[in-house]
Amino acid sequence: MAQYILRRTLQALPLLFILSFILFAFTNALGDPLAVFAESRQRPTAAQREEIRRRMGLDRPMFEQYVTWLIGNDWQMIDVNGDGTNMQPGTRQGVLRGDLGNSFVTRKPAWTRIEERLPATLTLMIPSYGITLILALAIGVYSATRQYTFVDNVITGVSFFFYSMPIFFIALMTIYIFGVQFTRWDLPALPIGGTGDGSTVDLIVHMLMPVFCLVAIQLAGYVRFIRSSMLEVLGQDYIRTAHAKGMADSYVVRRHALKNASLPLITLIGLDLPFLLAGAVVTERIFAWPGMGRLFIESFERADVPVMMAILMLLCVLVVVFQILTDVVYTWFDPRIRY
Repeated sequence: MAQYILRRTLQALPLLFILSFILFAFTNALGDPLAVFAESRQRPTAAQREEIRRRMGLDRPMFEQYVTWLIGNDWQMIDVNGDGTNMQPGTRQGVLRGDLGNSFVTRKPAWTRIEERLPATLTLMIPSYGITLILALAIGVYSATRQYTFVDNVITGVSFFFYSMPIFFIALMTIYIFGVQFTRWDLPALPIGGTGDGSTVDLIVHMLMPVFCLVAIQLAGYVRFIRSSMLEVLGQDYIRTAHAKGMADSYVVRRHALKNASLPLITLIGLDLPFLLAGAVVTERIFAWPGMGRLFIESFERADVPVMMAILMLLCVLVVVFQILTDVVYTWFDPRIRY
């Protein structure tokens, strides 16, 4: 197992370098990073902009900028005044040595920007994903064991409805009903944005609508997936043999069918878990939730390359790590799998 993990890790390293170069090229082509300096009180002149561009290395070829971002160099421009008019040379360690660069907007380290937003994202995404998995397992198994019944047809119809709805439509309708109409009906309305005043109760109240929207979208796909996996397993010969031996239906489903049907689900979970850290871009934007998804959109709009690259590379590394962990978990669920 240790040799397999080491081999997979070594195989992933060239892929990460290729992805990092592609992402670096695309993010640098999104816009002018120096545009943020034009928003400062003391706007730099054209000559000052060219000097800043030269000192920050933005006038160099793309590959040379990538190498500097990757391994660093002996200088890095530090914005002393915070308005882009007084750039002083410092040091740049490079990503390989843990220096992700400084934000063009706030002048803070990119990793600091991530640390500021990550707790809010995890506070929103972990409960929503946990609720999704619990409900999806219960509803999917129940629907599969009662195939083509009235309840199964209702579950299928509701699943297709929510699966076909875009997240922004569900979010806006949720705000309209629970935030606007409830106020008109003199009912206790839910807050439509933000994280509250800092108390736990107020935070939970502010989480209700965004969590509902995320669960509604994710649950529909997971229910269909689990139902299909369970139906495939329930049609196998060993399931019919277990029934023929007189075993209870609940025991057969729980002990034999669900365990084997969980293997495809593990793959799906392994693919989705890394993106929990990325947040929900649309949901966080609509509900003004200060998470990673909103941070990425803000960085995208202002061409904040260091922050965008930090977020994207974090996701790339997590995808590789979770895929290796998924392969390891396979051996726990299926003793026939060996590496």
